[in-house]
Amino acid sequence: MIKKIYNWSSSWTGTIVIVLTIIFFVAQAFVIPSGSMKNTLLIGDMLFVKKFSYGIPTPRIPWLEFKVLPDFNDNGHLIEGSKPQRGDIVVFRYPHDEKVHYVKRCVATGGDLVAVHNKHLLLHPKEGNEFVLKNYDKGNIVSIQGLMWVIDPYRKAHPGIHNDPSVVQNGLTPYQLFEFSPTQVPEGEFFMMGDNRDHSNDSRFWGTVQYKYIVGKPWFVYFSWDDKKEIRWDRMFKTVNTIEKEMENKEMVINHEKGIY
Repeated sequence: MIKKIYNWSSSWTGTIVIVLTIIFFVAQAFVIPSGSMKNTLLIGDMLFVKKFSYGIPTPRIPWLEFKVLPDFNDNGHLIEGSKPQRGDIVVFRYPHDEKVHYVKRCVATGGDLVAVHNKHLLLHPKEGNEFVLKNYDKGNIVSIQGLMWVIDPYRKAHPGIHNDPSVVQNGLTPYQLFEFSPTQVPEGEFFMMGDNRDHSNDSRFWGTVQYKYIVGKPWFVYFSWDDKKEIRWDRMFKTVNTIEKEMENKEMVINHEKGIY
């Protein structure tokens, strides 16, 4: 029996079935095409996407994006699972073109209020004021018309999030980078933003992402090279958490050398 399985798996048919099973249900390769997640994920990072993080997406033939099975549940998933949480980096299909994959950070979930003021992200979680006071630093909380808003709620935990000081209001830059009116995220949907806040095409411009477009989350970088095709050995086989931890440690060393504690 074991020999039969081995012989089958060694055949072209067995190999194709195994590879497609992995791609459909376990992991799929993804290349970071833009700088919208810099400095957390860089252009040229090649990573595996963990496809079972938020359930099992309806299988599609890679590259052709042809659905192998119908969307039985009408939610883009063969098996429904947990949903993206605030702060997660998520790989998803662009709502206006399902063949295009995006990777962004989920900054708000269904029921949350989200806004941008003077480039600062403002979040009022659906759990309400008491939740904000219990779970966030008081120095990052502001009260507006009776609602407690958290200012830049993810920057401390995720050091790759940043703004570009060279991007200023001059009539040519999109106003959404500087001001975004308070908006409530629909239930079951997610507000996505790039860590490279001033160079990201995200929910500020085209709206929230429904669960049916969610694919998974980055697993680990298996290869990386820069625009000169020079290999970034220091990023090989590292998870996002590891990359962020190294960034945090590097920032602590720099602040220590500057006498900032």
